Amino acid sequence: MPGRNEPVPPQRPGLDISMSTLRDSIERHARYSQAQPWESLSTRQMFECVSLALRDLLIDRRLETERRYRHADAKQLCYVSIEYLLGRLLANNLSNLGIYDLCRETLRHMGADLDLIEECEPDAALGNGGLGRLAACFLDSLATLDMPSYGYGINYEYGLFRQDIDNGYQKEKPDNWLAFGTPWEIERSGEACLVPLYGRVEDGVDRSGQYNPMWLDWQLLIGVPHDVPVVGYGGRTVNLLRLFSARSSRNFDMQIFNTGDYLRAVEQKIASETISKVLYPSDAVPPGQELRFVQEYFLVACTLRDIVNRYEKAHGTLDAFPTKVAIHLNDTHPALAVAELMRILVDERNLPWGRAWDITQSTMAYTNHTLLSEALEKWPVPLLERVVPRHLQIIYEINQRFLTEVACVWPGDQGRVQRMSIVEEGPSKQVRMAHLSMVGSHSINGVSVLHSRLVQTTLARDFHDLWPDRFSNKTNGVTPRRWLLQANPLLARLIRRTIGEGWITDLDKIRALEPYAGDSAFRQEFLAAKRANKERLARLISETTSVRVDPASLFDVQVKRIHEYKRQLLNVMQIVFEYLRLVEDGVHPAVPRTYIFAGKAAPGYRAAKHIIKVICNVAATINNDQRVKGQLKVVFIPDFRVSLAETVIPGADLSEQISTAGSEASGTGNMKLAMNGALTIGTLDGATIEILEAVGAENIFIFGLTAEQVQAWRNCGTYRPRDLVSGDRRLKRIVDALASDRFCPKEPGLFRSIFESLLDQGDPYFHIADLPAYIDAQDRVAKEFERPPAWVSKAILNVARIGRFSSDRTIREYANDVWGIASVPESSGQG
Repeated sequence: MPGRNEPVPPQRPGLDISMSTLRDSIERHARYSQAQPWESLSTRQMFECVSLALRDLLIDRRLETERRYRHADAKQLCYVSIEYLLGRLLANNLSNLGIYDLCRETLRHMGADLDLIEECEPDAALGNGGLGRLAACFLDSLATLDMPSYGYGINYEYGLFRQDIDNGYQKEKPDNWLAFGTPWEIERSGEACLVPLYGRVEDGVDRSGQYNPMWLDWQLLIGVPHDVPVVGYGGRTVNLLRLFSARSSRNFDMQIFNTGDYLRAVEQKIASETISKVLYPSDAVPPGQELRFVQEYFLVACTLRDIVNRYEKAHGTLDAFPTKVAIHLNDTHPALAVAELMRILVDERNLPWGRAWDITQSTMAYTNHTLLSEALEKWPVPLLERVVPRHLQIIYEINQRFLTEVACVWPGDQGRVQRMSIVEEGPSKQVRMAHLSMVGSHSINGVSVLHSRLVQTTLARDFHDLWPDRFSNKTNGVTPRRWLLQANPLLARLIRRTIGEGWITDLDKIRALEPYAGDSAFRQEFLAAKRANKERLARLISETTSVRVDPASLFDVQVKRIHEYKRQLLNVMQIVFEYLRLVEDGVHPAVPRTYIFAGKAAPGYRAAKHIIKVICNVAATINNDQRVKGQLKVVFIPDFRVSLAETVIPGADLSEQISTAGSEASGTGNMKLAMNGALTIGTLDGATIEILEAVGAENIFIFGLTAEQVQAWRNCGTYRPRDLVSGDRRLKRIVDALASDRFCPKEPGLFRSIFESLLDQGDPYFHIADLPAYIDAQDRVAKEFERPPAWVSKAILNVARIGRFSSDRTIREYANDVWGIASVPESSGQG
């Protein structure tokens, strides 16, 4: 059977390059980039040489792509996101260029192992969770579909954090992924952007007597762009992800330095460059809040400056700007783009307000990614007044004109005016960034059918009443190149051999696998690939947690950001019930099971970090209890990231998608796991509803309340979890066990707060309400797993029916319905 890193050859022709040419390029970089002969290099240095040789090929393709776009005068998408979770790039780029096997063989002849070289590459710490990974999938699809686009983001030096687990507690360590630099980034110092902030606005008039505010006494930041080439499958198109690093406008004050106060001389430089150090600095204290806001403004200011500069070089006047540029706001973090574009158009280009507003609205589009009120960004007005005083003026003007429109449509409806206002009144005025995004955009979308409906009927109902045509749904998707072809080469090779390669760029064609769900020979090969992936995952678990697990057991996987609404705690409660049944009642599990958790909790999110501690303590208790005899194992894999996900996801049997209904916008882990042959146990939430519709009710395990039932219970206020617990022996047993010191004997009372949250604080995420149905659903899972032929048939059907969840489909919908961009294939621009 082929090894982990043997890829599927490309369906599209890859680069036409010989082994000798590739070898010469690698050795040239050893000589001239490392100043050493190849034989003297460390594995890390070999990685850099191979990557630089590959980057040379990407640059050639990028220059050709750029020439093609320029010749076609094509409209371009500018996708703005605070995070991009790219993972490792070497294997991905080799695969998409179609030279993975060639590179492996070349390195073998050079006495090197590509697997070991790949392991030297750190994951690019530019993102955290689903938002950043979605953005990365979109970049892959845009390039594969030959669509003109730029990604815009921040070049974080340390990313979020590296997660260690110490005695069950999450410990955050710096993720210094750029300690040795990265061969993929191309610094563009000559295209640096100047970013003003702070200062004051002085009212005035121009020569014609028109109001002319002047932003004065600002401080200046410099945003230095670094370009990361993004190659589409087949190597035809290379787009760019442009990441900005913050630099001070001056290195240090020489006069202060010469007086001997060396630290104060460089403090401005240090403070300025902090802006691009860390993703999501904690906003629990005022300095952190200001840093986070400045970070978002820095991204927006650099992005808009770059976009306008590139447009004006090609087109001159801004009259046709919306016909040549589409700007997409990936959630509310870039919402200030609305005010910044207006500032550029009105203050710098002297456009009348009405014309500038038409251009802004026609250019901007916004995707909402959450229904949770705490995740909808609001910034204090005094903060904007201090950091971006001119932008605050512009937001006030936008709001005043918008509310005039609202009052005309609904005269006398002051409640609606207050709800729709961009500025939230109260003791502490705040700017609602979601409102600013919606008012400034021509298109607003959610990311699953349920989520989009809830956006339109609850979160933004007033806005939908005003502009129903602006709202739509664009269900998320994932790229099959990364999440099946690259992450699961064993399964990908089996699929290619069975139905061909068309599915790699048209995932709907994977439906041709469906008849093979009843083919015993294919089922055996499918099971063999799954078993090999589980063995690889078992080795990873042993290496990272020192826990040995049985690949023959059911691998039950919940890997995602730790949050109360995602309900890792619900999973733990069911595990506790299974454990108590085993050790106290003598009821053995129908099948041995390994519960696998992974994910990070935000540093300031105490409840989420407490959930990690619960998982780890329950794991330690169960794994060390001799009575369990290996029938149950629980593991928490630390520092979850893309490269880990590429091992975990192919090895999963069961995918846990158990969020409180109406809370998850979409989810993409559910799609990746189903794509790799895991069956889903889940609630009717996010895109899991659409997975249910796609794979069929008989091939998925659904339980729990619906979003409507959850909302009805919240509205009527009659949810009494304590009453439910007192009336159900199973619930009482689980809650009592968690409330006791059974799982924290060395830290008495540690988990008492969980008991209080569930029973005395209203159980806001309905763990108690859904737990009985969840236990029953898990019993159904176990019974089905006892019948391997039936289970594997269901797994095959999950893979075969996953086609609609390709990010290629999502991008085509955005391109047609929102952005107005089109593919510019290789044949375009010739002549």
